[in-house]
Amino acid sequence: MTANRLMRGMRLWLIVAMFIPTAWAMAAKPSTEPQDRVAAERNRPASPQMDEVAPGVWHIRLGQPERMAPTRFQEAPSRQQAIKTLGPAPRPPFAAAQIGVKTTERGLALELPLDSGEQVYGLGMNLKTFRLTKSKKTVRVSDDQTTLLGDSHAPAPFYVSTRGYGVYVDTARYASFYFGNLDAVRDATPAAGAASMGAAEAYRPHARSGRFVGVDVPSARGVDLYLFAGPDMRRAVQRYNLFSGGGCLPPLWSLGVWYRNDAGQNQKEAADFLRQFRQRRIPCDVFGLEPGWHSHAYSCSFAWSDKYPKPDELIREAAELGYKLNLWEHAFTHPTSPIHQALLPWSGDYRVWGGLVPDFATPEGRRIFSRYHAKTFAEKGISGFKLDECDHQPLSATPWSFPEQTAFPSGLDGEQMHLLFGPLYQRTIAGIYRERNQRTLGLVRASGPLAAPLPFALYSDAYDHRDYVRAIATSGFAGVLWCPEIREAGSPEELYRRLETGVFSAVTQINCWYLKNPPWMQVDKDLNNAGKFRKDWPEVEGVCRKVLQLRMRLLPYLYSAYADYRETGLPPTRALVMDFPEDEAARTIDDQYMFGRSLMVAPLWTGQKKRQVYLPQGDWYDFWTNERLAGGRKIEVEKPLDQIPVFVRANTLLPLAEPVDFVTPQTRFDLSVRVFGSKPEEFTLVEDDGVSLDFEKGGQNRITLGWDGHRGAQTMTGGYRGPSRYRIIRWDAF
Repeated sequence: MTANRLMRGMRLWLIVAMFIPTAWAMAAKPSTEPQDRVAAERNRPASPQMDEVAPGVWHIRLGQPERMAPTRFQEAPSRQQAIKTLGPAPRPPFAAAQIGVKTTERGLALELPLDSGEQVYGLGMNLKTFRLTKSKKTVRVSDDQTTLLGDSHAPAPFYVSTRGYGVYVDTARYASFYFGNLDAVRDATPAAGAASMGAAEAYRPHARSGRFVGVDVPSARGVDLYLFAGPDMRRAVQRYNLFSGGGCLPPLWSLGVWYRNDAGQNQKEAADFLRQFRQRRIPCDVFGLEPGWHSHAYSCSFAWSDKYPKPDELIREAAELGYKLNLWEHAFTHPTSPIHQALLPWSGDYRVWGGLVPDFATPEGRRIFSRYHAKTFAEKGISGFKLDECDHQPLSATPWSFPEQTAFPSGLDGEQMHLLFGPLYQRTIAGIYRERNQRTLGLVRASGPLAAPLPFALYSDAYDHRDYVRAIATSGFAGVLWCPEIREAGSPEELYRRLETGVFSAVTQINCWYLKNPPWMQVDKDLNNAGKFRKDWPEVEGVCRKVLQLRMRLLPYLYSAYADYRETGLPPTRALVMDFPEDEAARTIDDQYMFGRSLMVAPLWTGQKKRQVYLPQGDWYDFWTNERLAGGRKIEVEKPLDQIPVFVRANTLLPLAEPVDFVTPQTRFDLSVRVFGSKPEEFTLVEDDGVSLDFEKGGQNRITLGWDGHRGAQTMTGGYRGPSRYRIIRWDAF
């Protein structure tokens, strides 16, 4: 009996053993049904809660967001009342259920809706990229923007669509965005024509069968998402800027002309320069001192060098001549700096150029840095700073900045800090002046998301004129300001054309940090530094003076544009597509841009005597000749060397001032108001003291200009009681 049981047991085990390989094979064999179920689960739309946090602004929390996100360090609270003035937005651009979410060990992946007809722009200011559709871009700070990868001096995970909405992903990670160029397995059919493509065709960008925006956020287990309604593209950007805190209103003097000196210049040479400019009637409000003023510059000591033995005297003399002084620096703190020891516990665990990297995400790090700057510089009359080298070189084999593995006392790692370092540095310096009830405008080499309230303009070591113009256009998508600085040039013609673009930008700056003499005396760097000047340099200087005087004529118009930026979120410079999103032709134009509400600028390049200019629908007027031109078409434009093509929207009131050499608290502008069209819209001039923050408490007047078809009129409201800024001396109707 025992033997029989044993035999039956052995037969049973043999039968089971025969099925084991089959079972393993069945388990290992791909099954269509389970795979479809896994794919569906992976891409199943999430249905999180969507909350309206401001009129037309919705917040969605996906998973568990990282603690150190950009909104944590926002400079200013959202402007809720200002957002309301943009009008109602009854529904979000898409439902939460349309958002796909996947969390893996790598991080977070999102899929956001994208219609076949949409064009997408943004992800920060960029010198190389304009439209984003059918491309992959990575939001990453970089000083090298020669690629089309998305690297930028001001990356921001915010994009805007011609369908009239914006999307902000609140992360400081190197997030990658795929705009309609992913082909998901769950799609019913492969990409159109995939089976028959040739090699050349296969490598071109294609719209895939599944249209969506894929977002890859490494390391994150969740993220906060914000949707901004329009109803049009421009108002979506305005909502984003007002959600960020509204645009900055800089001091009036900062909208004049800036000039930066040779880095090797000493105090006497700097003082001689200041006097020379006034004697020769070169418009200039801001004079910038480059690295030579530091006792140690790479890294920085923040202490005056032997070249400037009596800095207080230079500051006083500059003020008497009507200049504001701006100091170059970077944040990396040299061991000889008076604040080095105090900053040591509040810095990252890697040095840069032998200096500490302050953790501006900690209140202690900000306080040590800002108190020293306030006492040593701001209290003595320094008007602002140029914040250099706060960008990064992620693609370089020999990067000089801190690595991604850096640990900071705040809890930020190096990757997060790279996106936040520029904005946090700006916030630290801006706070110095806010505490003094004083406005500033500075320069910076890196910014990021939610940056509109920060009073700084970006600049770059890149120098291509076309790239500079593209940056002016793309800065409007990002809530940042851009300064296309002017240095040496290949010819006087190139100098003129670059100056003209600088005049129609956020900041007009001539940055001659490696030229001993003004570029109009000699455009060639080596000859300039050898003191060998052009024979016709007084004539070249005269053309440059005339171009810079145009900037001074535009100051009242531009100051109103900045006030508009603060109150409505409308960027002072922006791409045509923001104002004309339904115009197919405007969607690809990156070499023209809007300047304020009513001027369109189309720069000319060196060697180009004429160019094609696209006029959007409606009538336009040539700024120089006042000729009326029908829109909705391209025209050919030719301008002399001292003129840049500029066009005025019909039905515009345009105030232009008699030029002054510099702005003081007592400056009064004599205005000529040009009337373009038969039914011009009202124009609002903004009047305040131009230097303090009292305008935030009602210390500002709004002077409304109107035209009844025969004569002009003006009305004034507000609480400013200081000296009058404006006197209208003439109205000219065209």
